[in-house]
Amino acid sequence: MSLFRNTERIKLEGPTILGSIVLPEPKKFEKKKPQPVASSSDETLKSKKKKRKRIKRQGEPGTATATPGTETPRLALHKPTLAKDKKFHKDIQKPEVTSEDIEKQIKETLARLSPTGKSKASKYRKAKRDAVSHQMHQEQERMEEGKQVIKVTEFVTANELASMLNVAVTEVISTCMALGMFVSINQRLDAETLTLVAEEFGHKVEFVSVEVQEAIKQNEPDNPEDLTDRPPIVTVMGHVDHGKTKLLDFIRSTNVVAGEAGGITQHIGAYEVLRENGKKITFLDTPGHEAFTAMRARGASVTDVAIIVIAADETVMPQTREAINHALAAGVPIVFAFNKMDKTNANPEKVREELSKMNILVEEWGGKYQTQEISAKVGTNVELLLEKVLLEAEMLSLKANPVRLATGTVIESSLDKGRGYVAKLLVQNGTLRVGDIVLAGATYGKVKAMYNERNVQIKEAGPSQPMLMLGLNGAPQAGDGFNVMADEKESKLIATKRLQLQREQGLRTQKHITLDEIGRRIAIGDFKELNIIVKCDVDGSVEALSDSLLKLSNEEVMVNVIHKSVGAITESDVLLASASNAVIVGFQVRPSVNARKLAEAEQIDIRLYSIIYQAIEEIKAAIEGMLSPEIEEKILCNIEVRDVFTITKVGSVAGCMVLDGKVTRNTKIRVIRDGIVVFTGMLGSLKRFKDDVKEVQTGYECGLNIEHFNDIKVGDIVEGYELTEVKRKL
Repeated sequence: MSLFRNTERIKLEGPTILGSIVLPEPKKFEKKKPQPVASSSDETLKSKKKKRKRIKRQGEPGTATATPGTETPRLALHKPTLAKDKKFHKDIQKPEVTSEDIEKQIKETLARLSPTGKSKASKYRKAKRDAVSHQMHQEQERMEEGKQVIKVTEFVTANELASMLNVAVTEVISTCMALGMFVSINQRLDAETLTLVAEEFGHKVEFVSVEVQEAIKQNEPDNPEDLTDRPPIVTVMGHVDHGKTKLLDFIRSTNVVAGEAGGITQHIGAYEVLRENGKKITFLDTPGHEAFTAMRARGASVTDVAIIVIAADETVMPQTREAINHALAAGVPIVFAFNKMDKTNANPEKVREELSKMNILVEEWGGKYQTQEISAKVGTNVELLLEKVLLEAEMLSLKANPVRLATGTVIESSLDKGRGYVAKLLVQNGTLRVGDIVLAGATYGKVKAMYNERNVQIKEAGPSQPMLMLGLNGAPQAGDGFNVMADEKESKLIATKRLQLQREQGLRTQKHITLDEIGRRIAIGDFKELNIIVKCDVDGSVEALSDSLLKLSNEEVMVNVIHKSVGAITESDVLLASASNAVIVGFQVRPSVNARKLAEAEQIDIRLYSIIYQAIEEIKAAIEGMLSPEIEEKILCNIEVRDVFTITKVGSVAGCMVLDGKVTRNTKIRVIRDGIVVFTGMLGSLKRFKDDVKEVQTGYECGLNIEHFNDIKVGDIVEGYELTEVKRKL
């Protein structure tokens, strides 16, 4: 028996592993993925493919307890396939689209949209919808274009243009610099530059007049309760020497013709006549000469009824046709007056026939135009004519509001050295009073005084009333409208802007000689220019004379009116004529003493006229080279009135000093007051002390009396002249 005892030892073998879970590891499987590919055994690949197909078909889900031999291939083949698909989609590149594919797609789309196989009604409805949508599209385009149009006057500043375009002024300046023009912020741009700059910013330019852009804010519309009847404004129109002013003379019981040079109306006149029944009529007398077309147009534009005077012993003359056209264009009723019926050869039926050829049928021939056979010289049937005029006026039911601010038209304007600028105005609505602030064209001022046509001072002028107004700072253009403004500062601002635009336009529109013009003159040969300075007593004559002279230009002689204004001929006019080699044409005005001396020293030709067609004919003769008309006016003397005495049964006698020349008893004379001719006639008497004398030399005193003229004033100049027959040179 042994001493040692056998000990039982239990060996710990560790945990017993019952099974394992295989988790999907994409990276691990990606590494194992090539193994089946790397194997060259076709049977293994076939078996794996069969297993893959079987798994997909049966759709058995993988379990955690599945054996590794069966599960690993399923997971390894299922997950990497998804990753491979994603990578495959990312790497795909779209093929480039060709024009053929695009056309094919468009054809297919149109084929789907076209109403194939539908009824005619559906086609009609679709066409109608298309037309409506097209019209709406066009209207939208027009609205967009309207937003791109800016309305401007010519010669607006760069800053104003930038404001209209809603851009910075620096952009406008840089655009002008790109066009080759360096402009400043306040520089005015001409029409061409405005158009180019606006087009650069995508805008179109529409040019409007100053009146449209600066539409003066008028008062509220007239209250119907404030409207009252107003006298009619009647314009007397017709051919020269057909009796227009004679008719007015009889109506006014005055003698206007005697105050007009050569018995021809040179200015537009406005007169107010009070009839026996208490009714008032305002008459406008327009000149009949062809040069006064603008005056007749103004007369027709402000009138209510037009009287067309036609001489019954003559036919319908060109100026008569023109006057009829002006009246028809203005849309005013016409009453025809067949004048000179006291003559034996008067034939009114012939005049009616001439009118019918112009598509104007009188009432006697079944038409709508009233006629009246009159004799202005004798006064036959003038009352019947006025009755027909008032009948036409009653048909119009003329109304005006006398309690509002006055508006109207400038009939005429002139410069009076003693009273300043005088404007003849016709009030059309409202009431004009002394102290009102008036804006007329490019002039403004406060009404200092007003006079009626008989030179009687008045305090106010109502609708349809003509009057002379003092107080403007310049001579407004005939035909301008005038407004009474509430604010003097605003009226001054508008007048200054208009004047600036007029000056700018005058400077920009001056014609300068170009290379093309030089070539044309060389080709013609003997090309000449005639520069003329026009000075007249009233603005209407300035316009008529300058326009008539400009029409005399031809291919060989160019007539340029380099300056025109109202008032006497001054030294500045002579200096301008000297600098530009011009001829001074004065119409119803005279040069001052200093201007006459300067003209003699500078050898400047000053031509003075009293009848407009004489001026036109002489300039025309000079242009044509036919200077044969021999009659020339020569100034004999200048006499200054030092004192005036009124003698019973004799009239006014002037005590005078002969300044230069020699005055004789039979000298023709003119009375000149402040450079304006106020009377032309003959001397009634010439005395030295108490004795009648035949002549008075320079430096001697004398007394004289003028036939049919008693309104002599101290300071008047009596100019003696004679008409001589000499060969003229211009």
